[in-house]
Amino acid sequence: MTEILERRAAITGLGQSEVGRRLGRDPLDLTLDACLAAIEDAGLGREDVDGLATYPGAMPMPRGFSGAGIPEVQDALRLELRWYTGGIELPGQLGAVIDACLAVAAGLANHVLCFRSVWEASAQGGGGRGPAGGREGRLPRADGFMEWTLPFRAYSPANWVALYAQRHFHEYGTTREQLAQIALTARRNAAGNPKAVYRQPLSLDDYLAAPLISTPLCLYDCDVPVDGATALVVSRRELARDGPHPVVGVQAVGSAIRGRPSWDQWDDLTTMALRDAAAMLWERSDARPGDVDVAELYDGFSFLALAWLEALGFCGRGEGGGFVEGGARIAREGELPLNTQGGQLSGGRLHGFGFLHEACLQLRGDGGARQVPGSPRLAVAAAGGGPLAGCLLLERA
Repeated sequence: MTEILERRAAITGLGQSEVGRRLGRDPLDLTLDACLAAIEDAGLGREDVDGLATYPGAMPMPRGFSGAGIPEVQDALRLELRWYTGGIELPGQLGAVIDACLAVAAGLANHVLCFRSVWEASAQGGGGRGPAGGREGRLPRADGFMEWTLPFRAYSPANWVALYAQRHFHEYGTTREQLAQIALTARRNAAGNPKAVYRQPLSLDDYLAAPLISTPLCLYDCDVPVDGATALVVSRRELARDGPHPVVGVQAVGSAIRGRPSWDQWDDLTTMALRDAAAMLWERSDARPGDVDVAELYDGFSFLALAWLEALGFCGRGEGGGFVEGGARIAREGELPLNTQGGQLSGGRLHGFGFLHEACLQLRGDGGARQVPGSPRLAVAAAGGGPLAGCLLLERA
């Protein structure tokens, strides 16, 4: 069998800044907090870091979507790099980490610092969320993909994801009461996360009474913008054995896209590119979905987590609603604990990296009040929606 190169990589350090609503802190400041914490957590010094990776890199628009880029972090930390990458055209938010795994596997770097920072809450000021790509309170110019959505007032990914959810409801009989369990589970788990934004109890009645944002998605189906940064260190596995924490090995990655790279021209409008990324993950591993102990799945909108559950084979196509119904299966004590930090729906929109950070904490046994019982050994972290998706299968080595 051809060697699975990403297995030469391990995640050796974790770091996260303060997380909250409208912190008013400089986004580079938050980024450096997370980066320095990850380096220390790995038992390294800045002189040991020879790689740097981020998603999406420095971007002025939309405001708050990017907190820092490669040049700012390299300069602030005075890193001497052998390899680096950053950019928007990656397989989901975790694409930078996948790239880092391949870089250390190829010998281009020994220790790659990966980071993702956002300041979307402060960028909003006193207003609400703007349209995708909006600038300074104005609607974006109608070009590219949005040339076909803006005339129909489909300004936001909330509208686009809602169309997928509607199709899933129509094809498979999925209900709002079933979808609600993604949000309710996230809120219960957030109670054990001191950094989570929303920790107060949420009931099914609360959920069903909330304003609809884009049918069938309501307020509680949408993630919450925050300010915060997450960082981790990806190391060559043989260099990770003497670190201060248990090694989290990378068993497989998924980054494929085999359909059209489009929100609205996908061949099956009940799923997305995550279907292909998930298939690739299992093509690169002897493990099966039933072996997974923890699932940290992107929930920018609750339907995305449902779609990931199906794509990753935790249930059959169209069976996601039945799988999550009642919430028992996806509870922290259930057969597949889901989004144990509260996800982005209650924990805060840390945009992909938050799920990977939580998966590693769970495998290390460092989940604190939200730790999954039974010493989990295998976890999946996945991020992305629409035409972008990436995922990693992780193991406690």
